[in-house]
Amino acid sequence: MTFSLAIIFFGLGLIIGSFLNVVIFRFNTQRSFGGRSGCMVCQKKLSWYELFPVFSFIFLRGRCKGCKTKISIQYPIVELLSGFIFLSIFLKFQDVFYFDTLNFTISYAYYVAIFSMFLVIAVYDYKHKIIPDIFSIFLGVITFIGLFLFEDFAFSPHIPSLLQFLSGIFLALPFAFIWLISKGTWMGLGDAKLSLSLGWLLGYGMLLSAGVLAFWSGAIVGIFLLLFSKKYGIKSEIPFAPFLVLGVFLSFIFELRFF
Repeated sequence: MTFSLAIIFFGLGLIIGSFLNVVIFRFNTQRSFGGRSGCMVCQKKLSWYELFPVFSFIFLRGRCKGCKTKISIQYPIVELLSGFIFLSIFLKFQDVFYFDTLNFTISYAYYVAIFSMFLVIAVYDYKHKIIPDIFSIFLGVITFIGLFLFEDFAFSPHIPSLLQFLSGIFLALPFAFIWLISKGTWMGLGDAKLSLSLGWLLGYGMLLSAGVLAFWSGAIVGIFLLLFSKKYGIKSEIPFAPFLVLGVFLSFIFELRFF
């Protein structure tokens, strides 16, 4: 039964991933988030069989059926990442699913909403080198509310401790300091704003683990870019938000505590 449920939740993630792509591509443009999807070049409206996540990209061989323009690889990547997020969070809470369906539903909906937004932020920041304030505000509000509703990632309304309140600030301050002394050349202020919600999500227990993973993964990729950017024409500039999101996701799923 667990395998069947895993497939269902993965499929749900693929579907949500299609909408996340819409948000990423259309945010801060004149296009609304509603309406029928179409080719960004020839404006051809997509048929129903062109709307299946991942499979349509493979079936169409990565090109628009009308104008033959290449379809961005972002579409299947975001859909697969979204599916993986939905699957991973289900597996994390699968025991709760079997003995407390209500608790599972609340917890699952809350955390997939948060990490779906994290995915949007990571991809948007990678593409545009900026984190829109509205995204950070949204995450800040729901993670702050989560302080009162979740304890050890389980739905359990309570009054959080002072240290839990300060956990987001503890994570945000170092990033804000780096932004300040570098005048924005080493790190953007958006990373500090984002880290506020990351701290409230994880709590002080896993903050350092997420930070270590983020900095190490960023350093590894940075070294790779320095070595191969000139030889292969790879862009040497990459934002930090994707690494922050990766560190937080791994710490959340595996409950990592390095210190």
